[in-house]
Amino acid sequence: MAKKIVILNGSPRLNGNTAELIKAFTAGAEENGHTVIRFDLDRMNIHGCKGCLCGGKNPDSPCVQKDDMEKVYPEYKSCDLLVLASPMYYWGISGQLKCAIDRLFAVTESDPKWATPKQNVVLLMASEGNSAENNAPVLDYYHSLLNFLGWQDCGSIIAGGVLRLDDIKGHAALDEARKLGKSI
Repeated sequence: MAKKIVILNGSPRLNGNTAELIKAFTAGAEENGHTVIRFDLDRMNIHGCKGCLCGGKNPDSPCVQKDDMEKVYPEYKSCDLLVLASPMYYWGISGQLKCAIDRLFAVTESDPKWATPKQNVVLLMASEGNSAENNAPVLDYYHSLLNFLGWQDCGSIIAGGVLRLDDIKGHAALDEARKLGKSI
């Protein structure tokens, strides 16, 4: 059965190493007839969460801030799989991706019991470091996020040793990403 996949791309480089992981994952997913929607967060007008707790009054426009998250909300609420894609910055996700994740709380506020929509989630990440120790902090964050929100982990790929543009060419993670996309 064809699925709707939403990718939140937290990389500022539209043709960088994270983008190559996304392209490989997308190719695999599309081979199986899935629809992929990609949001390049760095090119969007998305403001940080105000922590106002005033969202959720309108499920079609859940946040009081009216910016490009209005494009993300309906796709997020209706997707079968959410892909969090980011370069690793200081052992975490990029600010662009963190900002968008924070803003998804407005959708949670739309539920009378403040239940977060259940999601199947994949993490795609490019990283300069290339060790389990390097990856541990971001994987701890990722798994904690999933645990607290009740989301299901469908896989994570961290392509280590890729700092400069094009370092990812020929990297085994590209084949892993394509296979993961195809397995969805």
